[in-house]
Amino acid sequence: MNRRESILREMRLAPIWRLRTSHGDAASGEPDALERENVDEPPVKIDASATLEDPRVRDRRPEQTSQPVRVSRPVPSAQHSTAESAPAKHLELGSDPARGTAIATLDWDELEADIRSCKACVLCEKRRQAVPGVGNRGAQLMLVGEGPGAEEDQRGEPFVGQAGRLLDNMLSAIGLNRDPAAGAKGVYIANAVKCRPPHNRTPEASELRSCLPYLDRQIELVAPRLLIALGRPAAQALLGSEISIGAARGKRFERGGIPVVVTYHPAYLLRNPQDKGKAWEDLCFARRLLSELTGTT
Repeated sequence: MNRRESILREMRLAPIWRLRTSHGDAASGEPDALERENVDEPPVKIDASATLEDPRVRDRRPEQTSQPVRVSRPVPSAQHSTAESAPAKHLELGSDPARGTAIATLDWDELEADIRSCKACVLCEKRRQAVPGVGNRGAQLMLVGEGPGAEEDQRGEPFVGQAGRLLDNMLSAIGLNRDPAAGAKGVYIANAVKCRPPHNRTPEASELRSCLPYLDRQIELVAPRLLIALGRPAAQALLGSEISIGAARGKRFERGGIPVVVTYHPAYLLRNPQDKGKAWEDLCFARRLLSELTGTT
């Protein structure tokens, strides 16, 4: 059993899926997917461009390829159906445009120094340190999470706890990692807020808004071909509106011309392991989309 298969089995997901090649055949070589847990709920529809070699997904292709959901910040409304009955909460720019303008001019070193010294919201009061980001600064794929937890606050790097290990395993299974020197196989990882919310609570809209200029600048500097939002707060920061993850899965959004895929946060998957298979579908969809965008297999 090779290392990738060991990772898949450790995640307790079955059966193994493989992505199709551009010619419609199953990809050869090592398995490219996690083993999927058995769940009663069938997976949601995935766009035809993200077809997996699972008959339940293959036979349920949409009759038409859906158009990207284009989002520009600030966003008046999310252009997709949602399962939430309450009105969407919109994330708008803060009241200090001069601060955002100044941050938009910073280079990498200046940006990280500014993040570490930031006192724009109450999260600075109880943090040990701010957590800018990690990975390949020229990555084709950028992942955005929610905010630092206790271990991240201690070490100054995003996703280093149990959720981080799960994320690393998922990335490793498709040949990607957070190593800054990994080249095309390297991703960049950041959070919507850079300081730990007390007791690991969900970031508030005002806190997301305060950190938004930092996230904007990170995206501008990385210039990724694809963004993945890990969890609802990350999706809110990227798309400008609070959405239902269940309703947004399997859809291609756009933010400033960059495609965005939405999926569950790894911490949620640790609490709800039955949804790991759904997250794997989303990651396969993202990988397929990235391959199409970059012309690689």
